[in-house]
Order: sequence, then structure tokens, then C-alpha cells
Amino acid sequence: MEPDQVKLKEIKPALSGYIRESLTLLNQSVVPDENTVHDVRVLMKKARSVVRLIAPQMDTEFIGRERQALREVGRIMCSWRDISVLRKALKNLKKRNPDIFLKLADNEKINSLIKKPESSEELPVEEKNNLGQIVEILNKTGYRIRFEPMNKLDPHLLIKSLETTYICVVNNYMICRNNPKAANLHEFRKRTKDLLYQLWFFRPLNPPVVKALEKKLDLLTQNLGKFNDLSQLLKEIGYRYEYTANHPALDELAVIIREEQDRYLAKVWPAAHKIFCPGKNLVNLLGFKLLVI
Repeated sequence: MEPDQVKLKEIKPALSGYIRESLTLLNQSVVPDENTVHDVRVLMKKARSVVRLIAPQMDTEFIGRERQALREVGRIMCSWRDISVLRKALKNLKKRNPDIFLKLADNEKINSLIKKPESSEELPVEEKNNLGQIVEILNKTGYRIRFEPMNKLDPHLLIKSLETTYICVVNNYMICRNNPKAANLHEFRKRTKDLLYQLWFFRPLNPPVVKALEKKLDLLTQNLGKFNDLSQLLKEIGYRYEYTANHPALDELAVIIREEQDRYLAKVWPAAHKIFCPGKNLVNLLGFKLLVI
């Protein structure tokens, strides 16, 4: 009996598509809205995950250049998203805990964050320059990818690269279980997203199982993301516990935020244990049996 012929999803068209779609989104309006910023940042994360996946088989100069370019786009866009997300999180807390916020009516940092900036039809000069820089970087990146040969990527080496990503996430998982501080959880989330975005290319090997794992990883990273947003919120409002130093309502707000974080982590750990517990093997987890290209 002839073995089933299976092909991975093509990498170069996907990578080029992430760049092209990002440029399309950014060119839709003079001032990118929250959804545009979110979507472009996701596309950049997908692009970076692809670059990591193919890195062992590509020219090191090309990989280094693209990593730096995509990282720079993410760095520039980071602040665009953060404040709007933190404002939304703070408003949700205010809606559910109005009494606490009444007691904090004079807190300048909370008032400053929760106040929505005046809408404008034009970007401030600095953000306009940043947007121009992003578009320039993406245009150059798209051009380089267009002429970079990727038709000889070995699928078996790609699977090995995926396994390397998985092993990295297992390590991050164990670090977090032994020391679940915010920085470790943030790194765990980033590396899990790498695995999630890389898995998409391997769907043809076992579609139902891979899709099911993608769904679990997506939910896991969403909960880790909400945990991280609340950690950043505490930093943004300058919260630090000192005995009798804070307004009691501020300490109470911090406790409420910590309890929300606990609930998000309670959803993370059972799923993460099933996927990343040491001793598991990615190939067996996904049910890959045979690959013929």
C-alpha cells in the first residue's frame, strides 16, 4: 500500500502574506485604530514565529536582519496598544467596583489613565514618524522575503524545529510553576504563542488533533495575556504595597486585581499540565505517524 502523501502548508506565501496584510491594514486610515494596531501586532508575532521556525535552514544574515526588523516594528507599536488595553481593563474594574473608585476619585494616576484622550484626525508628529518608519521597515522586509528562496526547506527539519520550540515552552512552563512571577509568565506566554503560530503549518499532518491543540493553546495564551495586562495595570498606576502607606481603597483594588489574576492562572495550569508536563513528546502528542513530501 502506498503511504499517504502529506504536504505542510507553504511557508513563504504565508510569511509574505503577514507582511502584505500588515501594510494593507496600516494604509487603510491616517490614524490606525485599536483593532488595526492589535491585528498588525498579531501578524508581526506570526511573522517572527515563522522566522524562528525556518532559522536553522536559512542564511544567518537573512534571519538576523528579519528578526531585527520585525522586533523593531513590535517595539514601536507596543506603546500604541498598551495604554488603550490598560484603560479598558481599568474601566471594567470601575464598572464592577464603583464604590472603590469613588474613594479613589483624587488619585491622579488612575484619573489620568482612565481618561480617554481627545480623538484627532491626525497623528502626533512622533507617532506619525513612527508609522512611517514601520511602513518603511515592512516594505523592505516584504521585498527581501520576495527574493529569498524557500523552496528547499526540509519538512523533517521543520518538525525538528517545531519540537525545539515545544521543548523551550516546556522549560518556560516549569520555570513558571516553580516561580510564577509576572516576568516568567509573560515569557511563557510569548513562547507558547510561537508554538501556536508555528503549528498552523503542520495542520495537514493530523488536522483534527492539531486544530484541537491550537484551540487549547489559544485559550491558554488569552488567559496569560489577561494576567499580564493586570500586572501592567498595577505598574501603570504605580501601585506598591507598604504598610499603612497607601489609601485603603487602593490596597483593596490591588487585592481585587490579584484575585482576578488568580482566576486566570487557575484556568491556565490544568491545560498547561496536560500539554507541557515534562516527559511528554510533541510528535506523540500530535499523533504524527508518517510524513511523505
